[in-house]
Amino acid sequence: MKIVKLVLVLFLFASCGEKKDVAEESLEPKKRPNIVFIISDDHAYQAISAYGGRLEQIAPTPNIDRIADEGMLFNRCLVTNSICGPSRAAILTGKYSHQNGFIDNTIGSKFDFDQQTFGELLQQAGYKTGVLGKLHLGQTPTKGFDYIDILPGQGSYYNPTFVNEEGQYQLEGYTTDIITKKAIDWIDSVKTQEQPFMLFLGHKSPHRQWQPGPEELGMYEGVEIPEPKTLFDDYSGNREIAGMNYMSISDAMKMAQDLKITDGPQAGFTEEQQRKWDSIYKPINEEFKKANLKGDDLTRFKYQRYMRDYLACVAGVDKGVGNVLDYLKEAGLDKNTIVIYTSDQGFYLGEHGWFDKRWMYKESLRTPLIVKWQGEVKPGTVNNDLVSNLDFAETFLDIAQTDIPDDMQGKSLAPILKGNTPKDWRKAHYYHYYEHPSEHDVRRHYGITTDKYKLIHFYYDLDKWELYDLEKDPSEMNNIYGNPEYAQIQEGLHKELEELRVKYGDNDSLNQQFIEDYDERVKENPIIEYWKLSPEEMRKLYEDYQKSQK
Repeated sequence: MKIVKLVLVLFLFASCGEKKDVAEESLEPKKRPNIVFIISDDHAYQAISAYGGRLEQIAPTPNIDRIADEGMLFNRCLVTNSICGPSRAAILTGKYSHQNGFIDNTIGSKFDFDQQTFGELLQQAGYKTGVLGKLHLGQTPTKGFDYIDILPGQGSYYNPTFVNEEGQYQLEGYTTDIITKKAIDWIDSVKTQEQPFMLFLGHKSPHRQWQPGPEELGMYEGVEIPEPKTLFDDYSGNREIAGMNYMSISDAMKMAQDLKITDGPQAGFTEEQQRKWDSIYKPINEEFKKANLKGDDLTRFKYQRYMRDYLACVAGVDKGVGNVLDYLKEAGLDKNTIVIYTSDQGFYLGEHGWFDKRWMYKESLRTPLIVKWQGEVKPGTVNNDLVSNLDFAETFLDIAQTDIPDDMQGKSLAPILKGNTPKDWRKAHYYHYYEHPSEHDVRRHYGITTDKYKLIHFYYDLDKWELYDLEKDPSEMNNIYGNPEYAQIQEGLHKELEELRVKYGDNDSLNQQFIEDYDERVKENPIIEYWKLSPEEMRKLYEDYQKSQK
């Protein structure tokens, strides 16, 4: 009997101990998640099948779509300045271009890494941080990241040069694949139960010149890519400024550089890479020479060539995203790792006859944003709030359970991701583009976007306003500024725009200061306006510029 009582006491003691452990575990704070932030370059939302559209069936992106299936797809993520470096600067700082100082991509522009970035703040919060691949901010980070392994400048598609804390080095292979492997290797080297990590993973692809990888070469040959309805836009509808540019597929797209219609080799290729390349492009070039295309037929040919290469580059990125997702799952990291996929801004895939970005019009203003956060984001959610790349830094800090500095200008997306959009969430978004004069000749402009309307002011060498009814005119084909029927709406938008400019600290005096700064920089370094120079002048000035940088 004593033995039975002793066993019973031991059992009850053990049971109480187990219950206590369970109770203690339930009181423990949830571990802060790892963050994998994947940002590609010039990846239009139109080229992600999760967003639907004319390319959904032709060019699916199953791995990026996996993030949407398991998380949240944002339908209206808008950028603050639709161009590569300034977008990344806004992401790093949570501040507009006029506040972080990096307003354009002109030669010699350098981001000031002495200023506060989310990387530094995450380090202080106990995160291991890394920046990998394309950053395009004029120089290498001096703080904020434990791991730095970036492409200098634009980088190259094949056999890329990288820069780390020890200097430059080159690797053979395809850049998208190399960056993907580096990402997995770094995560594998830092994963622990004790310290969370954050990786800023920047792909070069699908930036111009659109060179597909060895496994994607020719994957869309023979596929007819649907044309956008506005491919032959004539810029009527009181939109003459839209015609003042040099970014049309018909005029600005270069036959050799962009479309590979050339007998010359690709720069920096190995013999094997060139051999495989020629096996695809030589027959295309021979057929083109025989066709003798002109006018609209030539534009249609250029569009098809552009899109086939662009979408093949996207396929390489999608494959890389799949490899990262698979690794996270195999390593047991997927349950506590947030995966974010975005681009530095939107991009034109023939809409309005264009490639490139810059404009405040829809295709370049809107960027993809898809977020997977297991246990917090309801799978398959679609969000229509007005969010921005201005909000990314604040979101990272909120996720890391650390303070968000008062001088950051965005708001954390964490509540939205959890299904609780704050009642005071923005109803209007402010935009400002600065890079003019430039090769693409898109004028300086700023403006405001709401649920229903868009108001744009073009300035510098002109003074012109545009207003669009986004519900009636989603393709922005009819500028209704000055239309008496919209007088009250127009007045209200002007007031709201000025309120936002005051809120964010932007004004006409700053505009003038930036213009004067630009003029002074051009005097000191004429190569900034390289498109005005002859090849000989540009070569000499570039050599002088390179010497001055050493």
